[in-house]
Amino acid sequence: MDSETRSYRTGGSDVVLDLTGDVRDWVRGRGDGLVHLFVPHATAGLAILETGAGSDDDLLAALEDLLPVDDRWRHAHGSRGHGRSHVMPALVPPYATVPVLDGALALGTWQSVCLVDLNVDNHVRDVRFSFLAG
Repeated sequence: MDSETRSYRTGGSDVVLDLTGDVRDWVRGRGDGLVHLFVPHATAGLAILETGAGSDDDLLAALEDLLPVDDRWRHAHGSRGHGRSHVMPALVPPYATVPVLDGALALGTWQSVCLVDLNVDNHVRDVRFSFLAG
């Protein structure tokens, strides 16, 4: 298995960051297999969804509805509402796997691979890319 970790700057606000181009470039020429992505953080996740047509903003709005920024969270260190970031990976998991056919991602027409980060206290996230050849 080939594996590499890449770092991404997510900034100080809730974000859906499209990683599709990087993943596409990384698997190019590798043949058939699976690319597995993993975020080794307790407060970030990976989602496969449409971006650019409002779905990324809709996801953030839905997470805000489900996980509001307030003082209800028992996990209370960091910025206000930080505990919600620790609950989010139960809804948006820290991993995603995509088939690779002849060195190309086998995503649907409108699907993108995205890093989802609600933790405004940590501005850099690592994502491990792993390729398992078929």
